[in-house]
Amino acid sequence: MKVVEKVAKSIDEAIELGLQELGVLRDEVIIEVTAEPSKGLFGLIGSRPAKVRLTLKDDPVRRTDRLLQSIFKCMDIPVEVNIKEQDQMLNVAIEGPDLGVLIGRRGETLDSLQYLVNLAINKNQEQRRKVILDVEGYRHRREETLQKLATRLADKAKQRGRSVVLEPMNSQERRVIHTALQGRDDIYTFSEGEEPFRKIIISPKK
Repeated sequence: MKVVEKVAKSIDEAIELGLQELGVLRDEVIIEVTAEPSKGLFGLIGSRPAKVRLTLKDDPVRRTDRLLQSIFKCMDIPVEVNIKEQDQMLNVAIEGPDLGVLIGRRGETLDSLQYLVNLAINKNQEQRRKVILDVEGYRHRREETLQKLATRLADKAKQRGRSVVLEPMNSQERRVIHTALQGRDDIYTFSEGEEPFRKIIISPKK
């Protein structure tokens, strides 16, 4: 766990310095006072500052919820956030009216928000969590659409006898395509190109 030690004139000041360095709130750390402050003789000679040790608690669900609530508050978007932790993954369901702005074109805004949340939540953490954001069940609907697209384009590649190139997709969506077609013995799939323009090729087997 992340631990910092701070020295200051008072205990509260030392704690505040530690919280600022960690970028968290007081209830997200374990505080240990390792040295009480003392004024010494005449308030000068032999004076001793306060020393504290702050240990960051591992509460990814709480940190994720607090981060998202602050983001949506700044955006003035009323939402309901539900987080489920499974293994090392946090599945975040976001519900509310008119949330299309959070999804963006083909989920680009949602993917960007997810990327930023992952960076923030895993900062200063020894144990990383993967955060998956979903808005109004968009990812589930998108997955179903991609599975149908994969089947249709695989049939097209087989019938025409030549490869079909899909549009660039992120790694999650490419995984859906690969998984949807991995059981077929008449075609094969592979990816080529560099992010964020990496795309899937569906080719018929000779």
